[in-house]
Amino acid sequence: MTAHHHRTGDGALRPSLVSWNITRRCNLTCAHCYRDARATAHPWELDIYRGMDLISDIARVGFRVLILSGGEPLLHPGLYRFVEHARAQGLRPVLGTNGTLITAEVAARLKESGLARAGISLDSADRDYHNQLRGSPTAWQRAIAGMEACREQGLPFQINTTVTRQNEEQVLEITALARKLGAAAHHVFFLVPTGRGRDIAGDVLQAQRCDRLLERLLLTQQETGIEIKPTCAPQFVRIAAELGLESRFDSGCLAGRTYCVITPCGEVQPCPYLPVAAGNVHRQPFSQIWEQAEVLRRLRTEPLGGACGDCAWGQRCFGCRARAYHASGDYMGEDPWCLRRKGACAVGETSHEQQ
Repeated sequence: MTAHHHRTGDGALRPSLVSWNITRRCNLTCAHCYRDARATAHPWELDIYRGMDLISDIARVGFRVLILSGGEPLLHPGLYRFVEHARAQGLRPVLGTNGTLITAEVAARLKESGLARAGISLDSADRDYHNQLRGSPTAWQRAIAGMEACREQGLPFQINTTVTRQNEEQVLEITALARKLGAAAHHVFFLVPTGRGRDIAGDVLQAQRCDRLLERLLLTQQETGIEIKPTCAPQFVRIAAELGLESRFDSGCLAGRTYCVITPCGEVQPCPYLPVAAGNVHRQPFSQIWEQAEVLRRLRTEPLGGACGDCAWGQRCFGCRARAYHASGDYMGEDPWCLRRKGACAVGETSHEQQ
């Protein structure tokens, strides 16, 4: 789902992908939801026509991939229109969904509308942990059924997993399940304690354990051929190089540089896990925000602080800006969950064992 070339021939950054949370409304109550999704829509959500205008503006800026997510995007009445319009504008529309509402009919309609790929969340190789995390006794079963419906209708899909201390040992099992189910990819999202995720901050996979899992994922990628993409763990670019592995993804954290998110209320942020407002599409065009916002300018041009600023990998890895912000309130600061940070190994492992 993620584009992987982010620079022009002269090395300049260029827009790559946008996530638009088209609704706050959701049919689940996931413990780690960065958007704090609820049973009701946000009163400022864009209607179909304003949403179409937003998509046109995103295309004019030069973005190539539009991720439509939520909340649960299948609960927004304009979803299929948004997919069709994005495709017509030359964008690659993809979906971020919990998968529980995908039937054969829904999958067929998504494909007919022009959806390039559906990203379906799955956090466990068996039902128990996933259902507990998602707040539903049937979420796992229905997500699997949604994947099977996509496969049967010829709609490409990928599995998205949020990794925590509770399921880290299952991640490669989920990769194997993804292959068995016919998924095009397995994208692994490392928990960032934002939104409702703040309540489970103790489950964040820190420093040494994070690096070990990244090594296993990168080696599995080489062995199996399935696309495996770590997200919110930008040090994977360093680890891939240290292992002598080729990676089709050449940049770590993209926040504000080639990527941003638009929230259900129209706020533009550098990424879903970094709640710093760049502007609001209700008050100014998205293109103007992308080109002129101060927070985005800083992320593109200013040097990073602390260990990230001193690190040889700084400009490729870029550290996780959301974790830096969560730890210190400074999104330009150092990533506290990196082994290259002085003392991170000892501190990270000590806190992990004590929690």
